[in-house]
Amino acid sequence: MRKIRLMVVDDSILFRNWMVQNLGADPRFEVVGYAVNALEAKDKLPVLKPDIMTLDIEMPGMTGIDFLREVLPLHPVPIILVSSLNVRVFDALAAGAVDFVRKPDMNMEGGKEAFLNTLKSKLAAGADAKVRIPAAPPSHGDAVHAAGAAASAPTHGTVSSRLPAHFGNIDVIAIGASTGGTEAILEVVRQFPAKMPGIVITQHMPPGFTSMYAERLNRICHLKVKEACHGDKVQSGQILLAPGGLQMRVVRMGSGYSVSCTSEAKVSGHRPSVDVLFDSVATHVKNRAIGVILTGMGADGAAGLLRMRKAGAYTIGQNQETCVVYGMPMEAYRAGAVCVQSALSSIPQVVMARLAKA
Repeated sequence: MRKIRLMVVDDSILFRNWMVQNLGADPRFEVVGYAVNALEAKDKLPVLKPDIMTLDIEMPGMTGIDFLREVLPLHPVPIILVSSLNVRVFDALAAGAVDFVRKPDMNMEGGKEAFLNTLKSKLAAGADAKVRIPAAPPSHGDAVHAAGAAASAPTHGTVSSRLPAHFGNIDVIAIGASTGGTEAILEVVRQFPAKMPGIVITQHMPPGFTSMYAERLNRICHLKVKEACHGDKVQSGQILLAPGGLQMRVVRMGSGYSVSCTSEAKVSGHRPSVDVLFDSVATHVKNRAIGVILTGMGADGAAGLLRMRKAGAYTIGQNQETCVVYGMPMEAYRAGAVCVQSALSSIPQVVMARLAKA
């Protein structure tokens, strides 16, 4: 089997050398080179021709975000961000990075090993990822400010004209995603109008990042978006995002629903897990739900979506052509869990059409 050609970019000599040594010891990878900053990476990338690269965000001279905006259109290589807890991770993902891994606390027991395991799995899967080049990157300012300005537009980019007067028999819309999911989720939910059934989302993401991601979505979307807290009500006009490090379930609360967010074991390798969310929707919401599975590596969510479909829910899978990684939607489709496959840009219309028929 051909080794994955890897390039490491980080301005910390100690951390960079540690990554090069440990990733190079894995038989799946060949570290073809490294760069001490983004400017050096810009020069080395066309020469080294890696299959994938790691990239820090905050570096002197040229930030990782500027690198992505300037270099990716010319050299569309999959990039995994390796960054500290920083809201600019989402700017970098918007600029075309495939995924991210939080830098470890080098003094925490088990932290380095967990980081390496996560990074290696994302590098192995990401080497075959479809690089998404933003159609019109911001010319100045960061993506958060640009997105905030877009959020002030009253109905631009929504499908509100298709919204039925009521939601029929649909109480909950459940969405699951992983690699490439932060931008895929955004593309879907930003088109929804303010009046929608309650929406619950699980995106594979570590603690800390989910609250920042929820705030980002809240600035951009017409719906209210928040990181879920245990006991939050699932209600019309609101999106609840599963908190990193916890499992989120939909549970019955009187005549409606709320969410349970608990610290427990990983399921399908993840916490939060899409399977956990979808299983709970299948159990409690049954045929009064819509399930959507988006881009991501692995199979998390496939079994849960199948249970949702068997319980009578309407299920949608993102198609291969528009996925960054066609893993989770592929497994769901192969399992017979998907009622309809759709291009990412069309999923909001598919959801609205189903609401109109419900």
